Amino acid sequence: MSPLSFFSKLITPVTELVDQIHTSDEERLQIKSGLFEMQAGLASQMMDYEARLLEAQTKVITAEAQGASWLQRNWRPITMLTFLALVVADTFGLTTFRLASEAWSLLQIGLGGYVVGRSAEKIVPKVADVMRKD
Repeated sequence: MSPLSFFSKLITPVTELVDQIHTSDEERLQIKSGLFEMQAGLASQMMDYEARLLEAQTKVITAEAQGASWLQRNWRPITMLTFLALVVADTFGLTTFRLASEAWSLLQIGLGGYVVGRSAEKIVPKVADVMRKD
């Protein structure tokens, strides 16, 4: 569950409760407005946190890609290609053992992380600039 949907699910029952309170329409609208402002503030903080997290991850991948050692620059692609070869061999029954489901999950996470990391490397600086302007 993403943090943003968590906050939405947290705020929705409260706003429904506000509708049931026997107060004037103006008071209910003020309370709801305050709740929505709080939700927007939390969402903004979560987006800022996620942008900073992606930026930090991007810096790690960039530092590895620009490292002095050949192994430092290439260990992630080598690892992912090794897992990919194992999965292909397992699919065609070429291994004497069956890969655990965790190997498939690891491959999915690794490929997703690699693709997201490379994309974030290009996108995060632009997003960070836009957020700083606001």
